[in-house]
Amino acid sequence: MRVAIAMMSHETNTFSPVPTDLARFSGGADVPPEGRAAVDIFRGTASCLGGFIEVCESRGIDYFIPVAAGAAPSGPVARAAYEYVCERIVRAATMCDALLLDLHGAMVTEDHEDGEGELLARIRQVAPDLPIAVSLDMHANVTDAMVRRATVICGYHTYPHVDMDRTAVRAANILFDAMAGRVRPVMAWGHAPMLPHVMRQGTDDEPNRGLQARVMELEAQGTLAASLFTGFPHADIHDAGLSVVIVTDGDAPRAAELRDELLDRAWSQRAAFVYEVEPLAQSMERARRIAAEPGEGPVVLLDHYDNTASGGTMDTTEVLAAVLEAGLEEAAFFAIYDPAAVAAMQAAGVGNEVTVALGARLHMPALAEQSRPLTVTGRVRLLSEGRFPATVAMSRGLTMNMGHAGVLRVGGLDLVVISRHLEPFDPGCFRSLGIEPAHCRYLVLKSRIHYRVGFRAMARGMVECAGRGVCTSNYAELVFERVRRPIYPLDGVNAPRAEWEERTPR
Repeated sequence: MRVAIAMMSHETNTFSPVPTDLARFSGGADVPPEGRAAVDIFRGTASCLGGFIEVCESRGIDYFIPVAAGAAPSGPVARAAYEYVCERIVRAATMCDALLLDLHGAMVTEDHEDGEGELLARIRQVAPDLPIAVSLDMHANVTDAMVRRATVICGYHTYPHVDMDRTAVRAANILFDAMAGRVRPVMAWGHAPMLPHVMRQGTDDEPNRGLQARVMELEAQGTLAASLFTGFPHADIHDAGLSVVIVTDGDAPRAAELRDELLDRAWSQRAAFVYEVEPLAQSMERARRIAAEPGEGPVVLLDHYDNTASGGTMDTTEVLAAVLEAGLEEAAFFAIYDPAAVAAMQAAGVGNEVTVALGARLHMPALAEQSRPLTVTGRVRLLSEGRFPATVAMSRGLTMNMGHAGVLRVGGLDLVVISRHLEPFDPGCFRSLGIEPAHCRYLVLKSRIHYRVGFRAMARGMVECAGRGVCTSNYAELVFERVRRPIYPLDGVNAPRAEWEERTPR
């Protein structure tokens, strides 16, 4: 048996102006890795591809990787990039006995609302009977087109995502057991008319903690796979929102029953998925109070409206300006994306002073109010090529790349400026630049939930700061045109779920 393992992973923020071309899928190279190069990158890592490789090698299965294309969240995927990756996966589908796909589930392209559903449709045109296992991110906006064309779908149970490899292992094992005749997977899926705020989706917190505990309980009790997808609300598409996929061994009625149980449970807790925004000035004052209390470790401030892991530009300056105005000392900030500012720091050189008009270089058409450049003067403390190994549970073993980077000392703040978007979930983003985050009084991160993987244990407290950006947690700042309506909380949907959303069983 010969198996193809492939990745086409992108979370699309349809409000984001950040372009998603082939270079963004390629990690700085001309094209995404494939073949032996891809195996060397992903084998043994805490990634979906790492999990797929693990299963194939443990079972002695011959495999190959036609493409491993993963891009940081951003705007809709460019046509040329999508076609490049699709062509390689579709061609591989004609050359294998089974296909293991690492997809995100919330990819929107220039031409397709449902990038994953379109990919699977193309695969089925050339390989109608090919066994296909798909791993999906918890933020997937699942569609009927995805479920109808896959053999088995499994989603992450954790956010922050520390079970990517285990999700892929689960999906691959179900598929191979099905091919051997040991199980007969059947799927049921459906969605609820709700757009949970991302800031309320963490699995350390209710309501998602209890929901994910239930899906894992179902799997422990014999359900082949149970996945509750909280969805990605910043993709303005028809099927955005919370959904459930259940995989049972030949028992379609049971799959439908469990699907409905989970959907109704989530719907009953819909108000708990709504995030309440705190004014920025109030957040600064609260950070000061926490820092004044006895204790060790930094106060973590989250610039969560501008999180690159949700498609943010990572160059808005409102929270940075508030931190500087508040005079927060012994602080470090990760990061402002501004390649031009990095170049200016490189020209000035380490140890020298430089003045830069920082950030707000990417116009955000989706927002009525734009960020503004912030002129700062500081001393260049360090310059770097911007690469470090991930050592935390999420992405462990992969090399992180923030592009050319520098540290600018502005008053009592170490400000990291980068030239490639990178989510700050691993303390290596600071340590590789000579900053020990545990010794700071304040850490400011352009992050939402993923920061918890590497920073929560060291923090004495956490403050969520509402700045500006296309990851806004205030839905009133965005215009939703394509998502199905009515939908909570955009609309006052208070009736039982079944009256608003027709279930779509498989």
